[in-house]
Amino acid sequence: MRQETFNVYECADYLGVHYKTIYTMVRSKEIPHHRVRTRIFFTKRAIDEWIAAQEQANTPAVSLA
Repeated sequence: MRQETFNVYECADYLGVHYKTIYTMVRSKEIPHHRVRTRIFFTKRAIDEWIAAQEQANTPAVSLA
């Protein structure tokens, strides 16, 4: 069975950042997440889609002129 959800520490490891960065991003609503009471979770699918959107937003448009 493969893992479909991450906690804060697993998400930080997946993204290669410090766990405090994830908490900061959650507070400022920069990263897709959901809460179950006091715990914060991330779905792998939502994180992968978020990464793709970040990459697309930061890729300059190529002119074929």
